[in-house]
Amino acid sequence: MIAADEFIEPAAARGYNFYTGVPCSFLTPFINRAITSDLTKYVGAASEGEAVAIAAGAWLAGRKTVVMCQNSGLGNCVNPITSLNFPFRIPTLLITTWRGQPGLKDEPQHELMSQITQSLMELLRVRCLTFPRSAADVTAILDAAEAVIEEAQLPFGLVMEKGAVADEPLDQAAAETRPMGEQVARQSGGAPTTLRYQALEALLGAVSDAAAIIATTGKCGRELFTIEDRKQHIYQVGSMGCASGMGLGLALNTAKPVIVLDGDGALLMKLGAAATIGAYQPGNLIHIVLDNASHDSTGGQATVSPHIDFAGVAAACGYRSAWTCDDIAGLREALGQMKTTDGPHFIRMKIAPGSIDNLGRPTVKPADVARRFRDFIAE
Repeated sequence: MIAADEFIEPAAARGYNFYTGVPCSFLTPFINRAITSDLTKYVGAASEGEAVAIAAGAWLAGRKTVVMCQNSGLGNCVNPITSLNFPFRIPTLLITTWRGQPGLKDEPQHELMSQITQSLMELLRVRCLTFPRSAADVTAILDAAEAVIEEAQLPFGLVMEKGAVADEPLDQAAAETRPMGEQVARQSGGAPTTLRYQALEALLGAVSDAAAIIATTGKCGRELFTIEDRKQHIYQVGSMGCASGMGLGLALNTAKPVIVLDGDGALLMKLGAAATIGAYQPGNLIHIVLDNASHDSTGGQATVSPHIDFAGVAAACGYRSAWTCDDIAGLREALGQMKTTDGPHFIRMKIAPGSIDNLGRPTVKPADVARRFRDFIAE
């Protein structure tokens, strides 16, 4: 058994100071100390996959990160680990607990995952070791993790057994109640006629060259690349639903303006991220949802977005303003207002489905996109 600081302090000396995750009873003392330590910044996520995306955004801003979760939540991490961390070569320390480990009586939902935790991580190309059982083990384990991360630029896993960390008190204020954000509607009426491509062209003409732009997977990123490839663009080629989490992790760690370009289907997939954004209040974040009520990149299958008041959800989550518009004029008006006030801000722009013919794909490799973006943030 170790004290939490016996890991947190040497990890912080190596630069690991940004923590995010979802609690587990085995993690309780460790996560309690990550919350209270002056050496760490902790962001509580709504889901484990969201935590992976938040950490990825923080890494893009130059932070070294730790993601914490229960091994049953490892299943929620599979998509971002394989389609975000792997192609973009974004590392993190992934600490997962070993619920249901041999010799311990545990709940039935942990029976299968307990048997495959380590093999699943290895299958995901996440090499792993057992979380240190004694203070004497910490240096060697961190050395091993750093060596792998330096070589592979991929996550490294530590599997925490029950009782690995001594008890720590929790000193955390209750979450602050956020007032409802202002809702503004600028709709011309009728069916939207603006295409996503046109909205992206207008956006690039309206925002500062200092703004970092994260485009969700599918045609959104492909169109943004086609219009203009910039070092301040991230084209998420996978990890559907993770653009908002990545934007949060980035915005909390840079003074640059951050714009997230989301889709209605992607937002619905990880809607809990809106609550996390509203809670942590990044003042430099604008979250734009280009809503064509369809999965446009996969053939146009309908989403349920017509039944959802996205702006109302964002306002209720604590975004400072939440706009709904359906044309370029409304988008420009919203952006003009938001550039002069603290966020987070939200725009739902209703657009028509469809894209340009013969749409290409980014020709810059994701790992190169991530590193030139990271350099841009560091400027």
